[in-house]
Amino acid sequence: MHSKPIAMPLLAAILAALAMIGPFTIDTYLPSFPAIAGAFAVSTLEVQQTLSVYLLSFAVMTLFHGTLSDSFGRRPVILTGLFIFSVASVGCALAQDFSQLLLFRGLQGLSAGVGMVVGRAIIRDSFEGHEAQRLMSLVTMIFGLAPAIAPVIGGWLQSAFGWASVFLFLALYGALLLVACAWRLPETLPLPARQPFALRPLAKNYVKLASSSRLLVLSTAIALNFCGFFLYIVSAPAIIYDLLGLNEHQFAWLFVPGIAGVMLGAFLSGRLAGRITPRQTVNIGYLIMFAAAAFNIAYSSLFEPALPWTVLPVMCYTVGMALAMPSVTLVALDLFPHNRGLTSSLLGFQHSFTIAIIAGVVSPLLSHADHALALGMAGLLLSGWISWMAYLYLEKSPHHA
Repeated sequence: MHSKPIAMPLLAAILAALAMIGPFTIDTYLPSFPAIAGAFAVSTLEVQQTLSVYLLSFAVMTLFHGTLSDSFGRRPVILTGLFIFSVASVGCALAQDFSQLLLFRGLQGLSAGVGMVVGRAIIRDSFEGHEAQRLMSLVTMIFGLAPAIAPVIGGWLQSAFGWASVFLFLALYGALLLVACAWRLPETLPLPARQPFALRPLAKNYVKLASSSRLLVLSTAIALNFCGFFLYIVSAPAIIYDLLGLNEHQFAWLFVPGIAGVMLGAFLSGRLAGRITPRQTVNIGYLIMFAAAAFNIAYSSLFEPALPWTVLPVMCYTVGMALAMPSVTLVALDLFPHNRGLTSSLLGFQHSFTIAIIAGVVSPLLSHADHALALGMAGLLLSGWISWMAYLYLEKSPHHA
């Protein structure tokens, strides 16, 4: 393994801060939806397009972040992405019309995924086995703070300074992270290990990995497990304003329990590393998620939305999700050890493309009723579990892809 010039906690903090860009860019401006609609004289449904444009561009570019880092190194790709993100965030704040806002949201999406994708490759470059699982769990636990605090920060900024201040906050976050990474982020991919940046071998690697049945079902499992929770995140304005009758200062009622569950699940994953097998960890995670989904359906079928019962199953679900996610991710990254950046890109693409569908199609259909959201969570979880079972079947098959 390569030298580790900084301690694991500091590396985890930097990688988690990089991964936080995604949820910050989604969740911080959710309380500003009504204000943005008023500022540009558009409907709330049109404001939802700013999220869909961001997620689609995020999904497309995740196909390339990891590949670029396999060829040019991890540091240069991350630093370039952070610079573009900071500029795009300023552009959003200064947008003069709605089309400009959409343009700069798309540019944010093209750059925001670099930390998540390349960060996963850095973890696997630097550590193996239980150490890798512990670091992945530590990153997940710190990263889990973002969706909890982002809408709270967004609500404060919206109330005090208006919607443009949210994007100025994101620009400042990106700029500070750029300085921190330039100062301390190590390069974990030495020159001899880099892949040539040539069209034919790149295309060959894309085809090889994209045609892997095992990678496909693992990436699908990761994405769908997360989307059982993300459905509630992206539906937050409807849940907070319409179903629970709260205001822009009270998004924490939904986000804090959910993210507390993420942090607890990630902590447990790190503690269990080396004590039980990754497969056993994943199975325990699924048991917790299924129990949470069952309670969610039962409560929403019998009672009106109310605190804390509407958010309690979301919290329990995220415990299981965060418990399983590091192990499933590391299994996927180990399928192609010479193309970890590209593997991480494909994981990120599947993840981002799926949450774009959730945000643009599923959430608008289901967010009118808590029972519909509960059924949506259960359906996504069941599909993710089937994908995990498909991977286990393929592993046993003598001719697995």
